[in-house]
Amino acid sequence: MKIAFSLQQKSKIALLLFCIMACTILIRFLEDKSIKSMNNAFVSMYNDRLVPATDLFNISELLFEKMDAIEKHNLSVISETHQTTKLLVAQDFKIDSVLKKYEQTFLVTNEKNHLQLLKEKLKTHQQLEKQLISTSKGNKITIEQLNNSYKGILKNLSLLTKTQIFVGKELIKESQSLFAGSKIYSAIQFALAIVIGVLIVSIIFASNVMKIKQEKFNLN
Repeated sequence: MKIAFSLQQKSKIALLLFCIMACTILIRFLEDKSIKSMNNAFVSMYNDRLVPATDLFNISELLFEKMDAIEKHNLSVISETHQTTKLLVAQDFKIDSVLKKYEQTFLVTNEKNHLQLLKEKLKTHQQLEKQLISTSKGNKITIEQLNNSYKGILKNLSLLTKTQIFVGKELIKESQSLFAGSKIYSAIQFALAIVIGVLIVSIIFASNVMKIKQEKFNLN
């Protein structure tokens, strides 16, 4: 009877230890997944937000250089159409390269719409530039249209930058949530370690008690 009771107790302890082990493995798996997601969020913050934001700033600088070249072209007494055209083509190539690089990053729906609109505005802007430098003196209507186009592109770039900031904040929130989850997993693991420690002490204590009782029984 005592042997059956002892086996039953050992089976319960073994089952409990197995459950604790299974929980520990599951928590470890969830913790690794959380750390991986946190790492992906930080990588995305750099590759998909910080770098593209810098690229958008570069586009605005290139556009300013183009506008400056056209202004100098209009003010110059001697027509330098070929030289101005060459400069504009070079800047357009750089802008196109930046946009292609930008398209390779992760884009949210709102960002895709703004980017498509930006590409359309840039194409219209290039046509206006060609019309302006094709004449010896730029007419006021074309200059006004070009200035309005430039302002529209800058506004679109500003919207894209705001999207970068918004998505960046969402990534920060996600990272904070994942970090909080990791702290909870660590707390559970600590609690399980305490439970395992208590069980080990209880088993040792129970074993010593049984040993003492057995020795007394033998003496009698």
